[in-house]
Amino acid sequence: MDLFVEKLKKTLPEEAIKKDEPMKDHTTFKIGGPADYFLMPSPDELPGLLSFLKEEGKSFHVIGNGSNILVGDRGIRGAVICLGRRFDEISVKGNMIRARAGTLLSAVAKKASENSLSGLEFASGIPGSVGGGLIMNAGAYGGELKDVLKSVTVFFPDGEIRTLGREGYGGRYRGSKVADEGGIVLSSEFVLEEKDSGLILEKMKELNQKRTQKQPLSLASAGSTFKRPEGHFAAKLIEDAGLKGYIVGGAMVSEKHAGFVVNFDRACASDVRTLMEHVTEKVYAATGVRLEPEVKFIGEF
Repeated sequence: MDLFVEKLKKTLPEEAIKKDEPMKDHTTFKIGGPADYFLMPSPDELPGLLSFLKEEGKSFHVIGNGSNILVGDRGIRGAVICLGRRFDEISVKGNMIRARAGTLLSAVAKKASENSLSGLEFASGIPGSVGGGLIMNAGAYGGELKDVLKSVTVFFPDGEIRTLGREGYGGRYRGSKVADEGGIVLSSEFVLEEKDSGLILEKMKELNQKRTQKQPLSLASAGSTFKRPEGHFAAKLIEDAGLKGYIVGGAMVSEKHAGFVVNFDRACASDVRTLMEHVTEKVYAATGVRLEPEVKFIGEF
């Protein structure tokens, strides 16, 4: 009998607790060893769960849809808290949309279009959730979440829940003050502009066609692998270094878009990490520009 699980059952229902759960089933990279404990709390259960884990001295990682992360082949010691389907809720009031952390950004963008609200068209093809998207201030095609954010409700490490405005959120390119302070996004409000739904759908269709044409959507990936270096584009630097199509094990620099590393043949995390390190060193040697990963490394490699 696992005494930790027995204690957990006082905080979470049994169906929200999984043991030795393969993380490859919960990441868009389709890569990752087992998490000791995979937990799926509701909004009401989360504060009690975090308090319990702290009392037990258990480390934890919080994930949403599992995009933008690479989980090590040896998995994750401690717990993974997944803010997924039990954190999935959207509501609309006037020109504002409120969404919980586990809601997919694509679903929020769709809901906005159905209500003739513009401003989230850029997010319609982003694979992440609201919580993960706000932690990193996700963006695409000239738009970022900070641009349309009205407020965000956050659980901080001291146990306090605070609702922050745009300034308190502190969004920047692929980062935020909330992330810096170790906050967990619970929900958010986006303020949008009323617009003809036909025009909104047309814009979303245009952006998604660009994604389909330019990005390797048929292969598993974590999205853009590297951050955009100031004054440069990561994909061009990688392609100019002759690395398009470069392979390590089952991982490859996409032949369609060099800014993506893809899992094309049952890649393991070490394949991806070795490939990324090679790309970083080759680009630096050729240009003097050191690429920074956008993908977060989690767990034991």
